[in-house]
Amino acid sequence: MYLLGERIKKKKRVIVKNPYDNSVVDTLGQSDEEDITKAIQAAKAGFEILKNMPAGERAKILEQCGHIIQERKEDFAQAISKESGKTINEARGEVARAVNTMKLSSLAALELTGKTVRFDLAGPSKKIGFYQRVPLGLVLAITPFNFPLNLSCHKIGPAIAGGNSVIHKPATKTPVSAVMLAEALVAAGLPKQGISVLVGPGGAIGMGLVRRHEIRKISFTGSLEVGRLITKECGMKRITMELGANSAVVVFKDAPLDLVAKKIRKGGYTLAGQVCISIQRVYIEEDVADEFMRELSLEVKNIKYGNPILEDTEMGPMIDEAAIQKAEKFCEDAIAHKGILILGGRRDNTIFLPTILLDVSEDALVIKEEAFAPIVAVNRFKTVEEAITKVNGTKYGLQAGVFTNDITKALKCAQGIDAGGILINEFPTFRVDNMPYGGTKGSGLGREGPEFAIKEMTEEKLIVFDQLP
Repeated sequence: MYLLGERIKKKKRVIVKNPYDNSVVDTLGQSDEEDITKAIQAAKAGFEILKNMPAGERAKILEQCGHIIQERKEDFAQAISKESGKTINEARGEVARAVNTMKLSSLAALELTGKTVRFDLAGPSKKIGFYQRVPLGLVLAITPFNFPLNLSCHKIGPAIAGGNSVIHKPATKTPVSAVMLAEALVAAGLPKQGISVLVGPGGAIGMGLVRRHEIRKISFTGSLEVGRLITKECGMKRITMELGANSAVVVFKDAPLDLVAKKIRKGGYTLAGQVCISIQRVYIEEDVADEFMRELSLEVKNIKYGNPILEDTEMGPMIDEAAIQKAEKFCEDAIAHKGILILGGRRDNTIFLPTILLDVSEDALVIKEEAFAPIVAVNRFKTVEEAITKVNGTKYGLQAGVFTNDITKALKCAQGIDAGGILINEFPTFRVDNMPYGGTKGSGLGREGPEFAIKEMTEEKLIVFDQLP
């Protein structure tokens, strides 16, 4: 754990292990209830400093933090790869995005403004007024294992930009890069009271923080089930929820099938499918289904999986044994629901092989739920309406992709699919860090992207002047 500018040693420790070979990556002190109280006390002091700090100074701290991450980019990438199991090249990509997210957060601090308010709309008035955006207070950031650095930056950067202090609860499996980020922020000039990192089980540490009345804002990325529990337990707090998905792609017969297959190779199997917007469902127009399956099978069977630290590895391990067992269950269920196993469907030690399923019942787990695994199910459709109905037939709605050269079909899908983002001729795994990112239905509440997140981490304060007689 990290508190008041120092790594804190504890008798009880969290041993961080590499999910590929179970080797020890690092050992950190495990937080307890007393540490929650200490972190809140520190954050309250940090908030008093940060809310009075000029926006330009907060912006400089965030920009400098980005520079520090850039200078230590390989250290960060190695830590991310080893603790999360993502390939070294995926980890380097995440570090580059984190640098950009901090730059965007710095800009957000400078661009946060209010607005004048008219009081003469119903009649003459001598009153003049405006509102400004002010910080909320203590922000709790709860982050997942799959993007342990960049998703942390997406919460911590805008929070600090808005003048808040932060307590960070990273995933217990990937806390190393979280502590490194906190160290970079303090090295960049952030007051040591402004950021704490508590390490330990979500049920104890995470929920212990969620219930504390001093916390004013919770930004959470994780599963729908945990999101529901947080909203039930948190009380009167602002919340942003980035939850699960089973993202779909609709492919019409006029699309370039070879290009789409290459996109799905990347979008369905990056980080072993352990991405919220990973492609899990593909709906292919019936006339070209056989041709598409040939293209997709050729792409997926050439994915090189193995040791994630090697430069040429394309896909690494699952995060843990429970994730592998869940993937196996989804495949077994799909086959029981008349699905045809084309590739994969089994494990190779800590790796679940890249998997393709065909013609699976719409009632199967792989269609209805989130697999969070390198599994892609391909089903056929005949009409635009049928495709839209199938895409919408789940409790999730994060992002969806549509491939076609027909603008009418594209617009019909864009308007009919219920999701936070619809990407035309691009896969739903696409995300840049300045776009509004978030979902509908069970995929979440609120939006991330520094320009949008900072508004969720501040509130309007109205100031009115009247003229005395």
